[in-house]
Amino acid sequence: MLNQVEYVALDEADRMLDIGFLPDLQRILSFLPKQRTTLLFSATFSPEIKRLAGSYLQDPITIEVARPNQTASTVEQRFYAAQDDDKRRVVKAVLNQRGIKQAFIFVNSKLGCGRLARSLEREGLKTAALHGDKSQDERLKALEAFKQGEVDLLVCTDVAARGLDIKDVPAVFNFDVPFNAEDYVHRIGRTGRAGASGLAVTLVSPSDMRLVSDIEKLIKTKLEVENYPLEDDRSRGNDGRRDDRREDRREDRRPERGFERQRDTDDSRDRRSSFRPAQVSRDPFFEKPYEAPTAEQASAASWEASAKTVASRPGLSANIKPKRKVAALFKAGE
Repeated sequence: MLNQVEYVALDEADRMLDIGFLPDLQRILSFLPKQRTTLLFSATFSPEIKRLAGSYLQDPITIEVARPNQTASTVEQRFYAAQDDDKRRVVKAVLNQRGIKQAFIFVNSKLGCGRLARSLEREGLKTAALHGDKSQDERLKALEAFKQGEVDLLVCTDVAARGLDIKDVPAVFNFDVPFNAEDYVHRIGRTGRAGASGLAVTLVSPSDMRLVSDIEKLIKTKLEVENYPLEDDRSRGNDGRRDDRREDRREDRRPERGFERQRDTDDSRDRRSSFRPAQVSRDPFFEKPYEAPTAEQASAASWEASAKTVASRPGLSANIKPKRKVAALFKAGE
């Protein structure tokens, strides 16, 4: 069967060659005929991947339908400065302001993907998580629910940045700036497909500026990081009003000012009237002035004078104790 193959097509070939599929790919190609046509497809091709692919191809020809690493002109790209604690609020504000019903939300880690999905779910948004720890069946169910409109937000890692063709996705959020600049091009490519318009929002924390610079170098476009206006409602409840119950609990625990001042005055007066310093027993010996010891006291207290002189052999130091004699039995040799 494999010896009759005439065409081999590899989609997202740069990632397949970059993340460790090369040995498996070489094994598969070894079973194919030498005379064949090999097609490699990808939106991004680094010079290193081009050299690696060229080493396995004969007389390769490059066909480009757009400038290398170019983003779609139909995608509106926005970069907003946001602290990590404010990113969820910015996402919700943009969704409400633009009237967006569905969106991809990309994060950099599988752990962060699950946490963000659960957090958005608690806030009343229909959310599903998609990352590498999910089984194939779980991934297919999440994608199908997103296509059918049962899920509003699909929180995912870069496993969903390539190979997904879902029509009419209005927006993509980069909750985390991707570590690899090429992944940014693939992420925002999930929206604005087939000539439709789309929105790509990237949330930038202060530590992400170097990654933003890498994206600018790749797409050869100057990116402006804007400040998104947020309403300072951290001290308010979910409905925008202050949590009166919390204030009531604080007031209940707080005593009346007049009573508190009177009680403090009475307590301080009682403490001053009943305070008596504790009597400490004193030893008269420690109150005597210093007296120099006499010659007899000095000689009696000297350990050198009271130490016993140890007899030693001639030539042996007086500080070395002689060996103690111990009785022993020896077996006579036969």
